[in-house]
Amino acid sequence: MKLSEIYHQSGPAISFELFPPKTWKGLAQLCDHFSELMTCEPDFVTCTYGAGGSSQDSTLDLLHWIHQDYPDIPLGSHLTCVGSSVDELRTYIQKAIETGISYIVALRGDPPQGEVDFKPAPDGLRYANELVTMLRNEYPQLGILGGGYPETHPEAPSPEVDIDNLKRKVDAGAEVILTQLFYDNDIFFRFRDRCVKAGITVPITPGVLPITSLAQVKRIISLSGAALPAHLMQRLEAHGGDEEGQYAVGVYYAVRQVEQLLANDVDGVHFYVLNKSRATTLICRALNLSTRAQRTRNYNAF
Repeated sequence: MKLSEIYHQSGPAISFELFPPKTWKGLAQLCDHFSELMTCEPDFVTCTYGAGGSSQDSTLDLLHWIHQDYPDIPLGSHLTCVGSSVDELRTYIQKAIETGISYIVALRGDPPQGEVDFKPAPDGLRYANELVTMLRNEYPQLGILGGGYPETHPEAPSPEVDIDNLKRKVDAGAEVILTQLFYDNDIFFRFRDRCVKAGITVPITPGVLPITSLAQVKRIISLSGAALPAHLMQRLEAHGGDEEGQYAVGVYYAVRQVEQLLANDVDGVHFYVLNKSRATTLICRALNLSTRAQRTRNYNAF
C-alpha cells in the first residue's frame, strides 16, 4: 500500500519502529513481543540499523522474517548516508526490495561514535535531501519517509534553518515526516505550525517513546536532548526504586500525550517500541487504537 493511501484512510495511521537484536536471546524476545504488537494491526513497521550501517544484514534478516510471517504488513527500512558510497546505498536498497520492503526512512545519520562532525563517505552523500532525491529518481516504487526534529536538529543554527532543510527533503520527494521523540506536545504543535507556514503539506507524524523507567528517561535525555516536563520527572522520581510504579507513570503519561495529539488532528502516531510490546500495546488498547476498524470507528472520538 502506498503511503498516500495509508495516510488518507479514516482514522490515524499507527506505526511501530523496531531495531535488529544483537543476540539470539534478543531475537527470541522480540519474536514473543512482536506477536502481541501485531494484535494492534499497525499500518506499517519500520526497522533501524546500527551506526554506520553496522547491522544492515541483521536489519534485512529481521525484515525478511516479518515479511514471511506477516506478508500483509507494509515494511520500511531506515537508510542513512553514514559510511556508504552511492553504489553501496544502491546495493542495500536492492536487497531491501528483494526482502519485501515498501518504504525507506531516509536519514543523513549521526556522525560515527567519537566524531563530532558528519563527513560523507568517498562517493557518498552529505545531506538527507540528496538521499531522498536519489530514491525518488531511481526507485519510484518506494515510499519515502523523512525525519523531523520538533526541538530542532542539534546541528541546525536555528529553528528556521532546520525547517528550511526539512522542506528541501519534502520538495525532493519525502512523502511523510516522522519526528524525533518529545515529551511536551506544545513543542510538537509549534513545530507543526512552522512546517505549515513554510509550505510543508505532507503528513507530520509525531514520534512517541513511552517511558518505562527512570533510568531509561535519564538516558534518553542525555542522548536526544529532549525536554522533559518537570512534573513528569517528579512523578517518576516519587516512585524511587519501584520499577512497576515508574512503568505505570510512563504508560499513563504516554496515553495522555497520545490522546492530546489525536485531539489536535495529527495524521498518525509513530511508536518507538524498543523491541518491547507491553507499553505500546497498553496505550493502543486504552485509546481504542488496537485495530484498523477501531481507529476508523473512533476517529471522531478525540
